[in-house]
Amino acid sequence: MHTTRAAIAASVVYVCAGLAWAWSGAQPAPPLLVSAWIVMVAAAGAFVPGIANQVTLARAYLAAPALVYAMAPGGFGALAVTVAIAGLTDLVDGTIARRTHAASSFGGGLDPVVDGIFVGAMGLGLMAAGAIPLWLALVALARYLLPAAAGAVLVMRRKRVDFRHTLTGQISTTLNLVLIGGVALLRGLNLDPTNLVLGAEIVIPVATAATFVHLAFLLRRWAETTSRA
Repeated sequence: MHTTRAAIAASVVYVCAGLAWAWSGAQPAPPLLVSAWIVMVAAAGAFVPGIANQVTLARAYLAAPALVYAMAPGGFGALAVTVAIAGLTDLVDGTIARRTHAASSFGGGLDPVVDGIFVGAMGLGLMAAGAIPLWLALVALARYLLPAAAGAVLVMRRKRVDFRHTLTGQISTTLNLVLIGGVALLRGLNLDPTNLVLGAEIVIPVATAATFVHLAFLLRRWAETTSRA
């Protein structure tokens, strides 16, 4: 995969915006660590083709403020804004891909990876702040990492895989953002998020299990189709 002018331009824009935030004093984390993450994502993003995929990649950049604000005392309001922006990119990237006829297997594989990075960073940060239990953060992270790892194994084995969104996957992603982001919002408003956390402890594992079952069914059907071909 090669770099393109559009990808390089997008990386430059992201780096400028990210470094301005990292060194503005508006965030409590060490600027060098935050900057390192932004530059690393930008270096990889220079090889990501397509406007829609660059919008998707925004959630990987937003993982830095998600983690920082989730861990920082008093940072939950800013975290809620970060979650809202991430959710917006999740809606916009698919629309752009469809309208520009740029939907691809690569984009379908990239989406859950950056979702996992963002939700995982937010979940681990909230866990460190004592807002949610460790096991719930790990379940939310596993929801994305396990399918991504399975897809990577198939690709390395030179299997032709058509990465697509599934209904259960889209629902679980929405629930993760709403529930975990809702915990951040309530904390930011100095409201008790206990009931929402209890709901998340039920809904997120169930939605994750449903996603895994659905993916296993699709993988089995794909394997049967491939073996007959």
